[in-house]
Amino acid sequence: MRVAGAGFCHTDVMPREGSGPDGPIVLGHEGAGVVEAVGPGVTSVVVGDHVVLTVDSCGTCARCDHGEPAYCERVRERNFAGFRADGSTPMTDAAGAPVAARWFGQSSFASHAIATERNAVPVDPDLPLPLLGPLGCSMQTGAGASSSSWTCGPGRASSCSGPARWGWPR
Repeated sequence: MRVAGAGFCHTDVMPREGSGPDGPIVLGHEGAGVVEAVGPGVTSVVVGDHVVLTVDSCGTCARCDHGEPAYCERVRERNFAGFRADGSTPMTDAAGAPVAARWFGQSSFASHAIATERNAVPVDPDLPLPLLGPLGCSMQTGAGASSSSWTCGPGRASSCSGPARWGWPR
């Protein structure tokens, strides 16, 4: 995916604070962009789709089967390790050493990101793609927290306000 925009949150500071892989890493976990290539068997996105990237998940554990991919039983290894689930990486440095380039299954603080079909969500191409990255984490985290904490389900209204605008236009 060619990255058009990415949000930033505290999770992207975690490796600096010691909670992440050692060595070089490409961070970024709120990416949005345009699909430039797809692998064999991929059916939910096609070249040219506008997508928002979200948390990576295995798709086979009980939590994923229950429709809760953010609580995937393999969430740590698929998102916080910085590497693919098999331990490999799509990137090396000039000396050939591995670079952790799968932070949250995307590493979207780069010109391009490699994601899985499970964490690439197609969006309307008429939406302002450079601003949509936060939908992949902060917006869904806030929506999930409010719907869980306030028991605000489908068909119910709620309001949330605060002083920060986190990259949204004025």
